[in-house]
Amino acid sequence: MNRLTKSINIKWQLLSYFTGSLAIVMGGLAVGWIYWREALRANELWIEYVLLLVVTGLLLGYLIAAQHQRKIDMLHLAILQLANGNLGERIRPLGTDPFDRIYVDFNEMASSLEKRVMMLQKVGEENVMLLAKSNEDAVIEERKRLARDLHDTVSQQMFAIHMSAASLAKMFERDQTEAAGPIIEQLVSMSNLTQKQLRGMIAQLRPIELEGRRLSEALDKWFPDYCRQNGLQGSIDIRLRGALSDGIEHQLFLIVQEGMANVVKHASARHVTLSLHDTGSQYVLQIEDDGQGFQSDIARTNSYGLSTMRERAQKLGGSMDLRSKAGAGTRIRISIPKFHTEVIRGET
Repeated sequence: MNRLTKSINIKWQLLSYFTGSLAIVMGGLAVGWIYWREALRANELWIEYVLLLVVTGLLLGYLIAAQHQRKIDMLHLAILQLANGNLGERIRPLGTDPFDRIYVDFNEMASSLEKRVMMLQKVGEENVMLLAKSNEDAVIEERKRLARDLHDTVSQQMFAIHMSAASLAKMFERDQTEAAGPIIEQLVSMSNLTQKQLRGMIAQLRPIELEGRRLSEALDKWFPDYCRQNGLQGSIDIRLRGALSDGIEHQLFLIVQEGMANVVKHASARHVTLSLHDTGSQYVLQIEDDGQGFQSDIARTNSYGLSTMRERAQKLGGSMDLRSKAGAGTRIRISIPKFHTEVIRGET
């Protein structure tokens, strides 16, 4: 958009408004003195007439101030929208108004910011896909590590459970029921430990449900299964207006997995809600649970999961907002900018 050069300076416009209002008031006084002097004096209406002129001048001043306030409010609203991530926000110039120069500068700043964030998002998407391709060997190593962990932990726990159960059966055959109590408690303890270890390993996995599917299709299958496997009641709401790029889908899927793993490991929740909406200017992902929560105003520098989610959002030019309170659950909101849409303020 070209810079406007015909708009007058705001101080000259305000001065012209003030001069015009003053001219109307003084002109009214002059007309009253020349044409209605005797009538106003005879009826003792000079005070009322002067007050009428003063009120008229004040009304004109109020209307002028209200007009300027609307222009300032328009700029303020556009700034707030830009700060909230709606990078397509623009203000339509009014023609030759003094505010046009401010509006043009704002539009140029918004366009520059949008282009830079768009480039950042594009680079982030390319890096994500390159990293995904280069991680195949790492995935193989991770599977080997999980196999070793299964052998060293769960497999041994299952063997111990088997031995305890076998000894318990022999005790019942020999009618040694009094000595069976400690073994039963040991069985319950080992089975709970095994279940926690398995859930921890499942939470660390990075499944491949997204390969060959769109994000909405993958989440529709993965999310209910994950909730069912971990004893959660889940609600999912996905509203997308079109297909997302592969890089954004990949990152959002990993963010969802990381967020749900945190719910399973830390929240002690019964219900979790997952939503993904296209607002027109942003993709908004939200994960909310009814778990134990925590004090969100205390920095959780030791939370690797939360920091990873925030970093993934930032790679796409987005941000993460965390709301939590002890005993009142946790809400994580991820906002990713959506481009190719401009909203112009002042358009009729």
